[in-house]
Amino acid sequence: MSQQYDAPFIAVEGPIGVGKTSLATRLGEHFNYPILKEIVDENPFLTKFYEDIQEWSFQTEMFFLCNRYKQLEDTYEKFLSKGKPIVSDYHIFKNLLFAKQTLKEDHFHKYDRIYRILTNDLPRPNIIIYLHASLPTLLDRIELRGRQMEQSIQPYYLKQLAEDYQQFIKDHQRVYPDIPILSFNGDELDFVNNDHHYQIILDQVRAAIKKQELLF
Repeated sequence: MSQQYDAPFIAVEGPIGVGKTSLATRLGEHFNYPILKEIVDENPFLTKFYEDIQEWSFQTEMFFLCNRYKQLEDTYEKFLSKGKPIVSDYHIFKNLLFAKQTLKEDHFHKYDRIYRILTNDLPRPNIIIYLHASLPTLLDRIELRGRQMEQSIQPYYLKQLAEDYQQFIKDHQRVYPDIPILSFNGDELDFVNNDHHYQIILDQVRAAIKKQELLF
């Protein structure tokens, strides 16, 4: 699968509850881009995972990996390879971030081998939006959106996940310095309810698209 494409492939990333889907949806509607959303509610293991992470982590992570692989493969064939843009509310390369935190060592080694085979030639986003926020903000937003399966998420898990995301973004920027990462603080910007805050993000996304010389 070729990595060469001229259309924007924008991925919105960040920890659980930070607003990835809300922002990806709003950007997709503004630019008239198709929106690629990660499969969450359809994961049959997720509720059990939040109740007992150690017991159900391997099944949960494998489900996400296989579904995201299929989604991105289809996205390349239907959109990117034909010069059509896409905006996504996830980045498959975060899968290792979750797996390293939750899987037992022997399970992680097996997962890692499968992950690298599947993702080796998948298309990478050419613009990444990184949303981050404090633990209280994340917990408030998770409670506000009211997904039953998420109500048992432990604060320590969410805190560690947020910290791992920060490191993940730093590592990604080091490995792929040509891919711009736009970082926004969810404690300071309420892009859902404040149009001025959303405009700040939109202006930076427009500038990144122009700088990358991508086709709108």
